[in-house]
Amino acid sequence: MRLIPIQCVKENTKLAKSIYDNEGKILLKKGAILTDAIIKKIRDLDIYSIYIFDEYSNKIIEEVIKPEIREKAVIAIKKSFINIDDDKLEVFNYKDKVGEFNSIVYITKELIEEILSKDDIMINLVDIKSSSNYIFQHSVNVAIISLIIGIKLNLHKFDLIDLCIGAILHDIGMVFVPVEIVNKESELTYEEYEIVKQHTKKGYEFLRESFEIPLTSLLIALQHHERTGGQGYPTGKAGDHISKFAKIVAIADAYDALTAHRPYRKAMSPNEALEYLMASGGIQFDYKYIEVFSKIIVPYAEGTLVNLTNGEIAVVEKININFPLRPNVKIIRSSDSRRTNRVIDLEKELDIVIKDVYYESI
Repeated sequence: MRLIPIQCVKENTKLAKSIYDNEGKILLKKGAILTDAIIKKIRDLDIYSIYIFDEYSNKIIEEVIKPEIREKAVIAIKKSFINIDDDKLEVFNYKDKVGEFNSIVYITKELIEEILSKDDIMINLVDIKSSSNYIFQHSVNVAIISLIIGIKLNLHKFDLIDLCIGAILHDIGMVFVPVEIVNKESELTYEEYEIVKQHTKKGYEFLRESFEIPLTSLLIALQHHERTGGQGYPTGKAGDHISKFAKIVAIADAYDALTAHRPYRKAMSPNEALEYLMASGGIQFDYKYIEVFSKIIVPYAEGTLVNLTNGEIAVVEKININFPLRPNVKIIRSSDSRRTNRVIDLEKELDIVIKDVYYESI
């Protein structure tokens, strides 16, 4: 299977992963044949990419967590913090929602157990996202990425719980941002961006006053937009003055945001986002955490079709764990017919580099 933009999907293509609505119910089952009418309905739902089956990419992309746990987490976040009514974000009476908040603690422990049960886990989170459910899906993805980084750093399980709670709640302050700014389809003005920047402090203050949350989790909400070089907000802290957990979540937050379609910009591909973050290591993001992140991210999932710098088209066959930007690939189109179906290891073939992802039909 492979993930492709909805505008590249051809009629009679077979769906490789089920599509869910905002309540976690299946809208379209895996295996469905996509007609032009169905493709249009998917586009109308503001779903920008889907997984398809084709003859070149028959690899099954494993989920980091089970789909049912993912959907449970999305729903728990949604029910606990935000009520969507006629496209308006309304803050619940949180004093009466302690039971709802406890569901976040429960889903945190479930996420940790699920991820700890896997061996050599790597991050492959280029998933089907819709703009209407973005903030909830984003919170889950940030929690998963943060947890995997934390596990690779050998954090204690209690620290993983604090990290995950903070990651899930890192953007809670966005409920205090006017909905017309949250849903704006064009780039924000300077004044609007200044309002958005207040979400870190407001989220921190709300959580501190409303619940008994560990300080480490609270600092994630406050500091996840601080940057190692002091360029961030709300206070421009730098270096060791920023919580290490907030530094981890900052990387997870940036990666998931960069790889998501937003109304005002297209998503970056995973490899572009990874290269951006690696270039920012030591400048915006803590280099030692970027180094860990770069070894566990999957910029090109198995089954992805790619353009090579020598003009050939190949399919990713195997990820090289210590150097995921240079996987093993199988040539499927070449000007030299003798190279077709040949598997090459880009970790050894240093004169060939992946140029970009190939989305069209062969």
